[in-house]
Amino acid sequence: MKRADSTADKAKPAETLAPEIRPGQSIALLQELHILTRDGKLNQDSRRKLKQVYHLYQFIEPLLKEIQEDHAAISLVDHGAGKSYLGFILYDLFFKGLNDGSRIYGIETREELVQKSTALAQKLGFPGMSFLNLSVAESTRSDKLPEQIDIVTALHACNTATDDAIDFALKKRAKFMVLVPCCQAEVATVLKKNKGKDLGKSALTEIWRHPLHTREFGSQVTNVLRCLQLEAHGYQVNVTELVGWEHSMKNELIIASYKNLPRKRPTERLQEVLATLGLEEMGERFYTQHVAEAESTT
Repeated sequence: MKRADSTADKAKPAETLAPEIRPGQSIALLQELHILTRDGKLNQDSRRKLKQVYHLYQFIEPLLKEIQEDHAAISLVDHGAGKSYLGFILYDLFFKGLNDGSRIYGIETREELVQKSTALAQKLGFPGMSFLNLSVAESTRSDKLPEQIDIVTALHACNTATDDAIDFALKKRAKFMVLVPCCQAEVATVLKKNKGKDLGKSALTEIWRHPLHTREFGSQVTNVLRCLQLEAHGYQVNVTELVGWEHSMKNELIIASYKNLPRKRPTERLQEVLATLGLEEMGERFYTQHVAEAESTT
């Protein structure tokens, strides 16, 4: 199939493009995503967005190459895909040169975005992209997805959507997870609910006595619990910044790589943190049956 963007890409001399644009990047794609204007310019907002996605690509590209060393036909699922900026740029920079059955799946609950992304993939000649109008829970059971997935991404997945993506990845035995959590309220809500009975137990409860601190501490604890949960499944976990704080306050990047590591200590730590902070009722979310099963086999 002839790529629909070939003429548009050749029509724009490389020296006139914004210097941020990577070599080989489809200009037509960036224009369709409204990252570039029709004359190849970037505004401040699109420059910030492009920097985030490119920075994330720097972390994901080595993971894709590592999978290639093991087998062909890479499968990547992007949860909460939205307009699929990440999926399209990943495909354009890495997947479009492959001819081995590799595929990117964008999972999104808003049907209109799924339809637009499907149409754009067809227009650009990106046959290895699929977009599914499903929730995370539905996608876990869907026969439209493989039984095993190599990489699961979730960029700015709000509140419990990141946890749902983790659950999906665990059930699909993903080799890698790349997560950028967003707003997280569930743990903070439980901390607030139990504040009255817990405040006298320890001086540490001062950390979440004030409402603003409750919210921020709850967000921090949520990601700590997620990391322990992943380690309790044998994953090696690295936490870093996605971009500078000047670009986004939701800046935490969690990369999990399955290494079949010992589970006992992180499992114990996970339970201890839940008990220490009075979050035992959150155990069903973070100390799942999967953890228990993994622990019993290690």
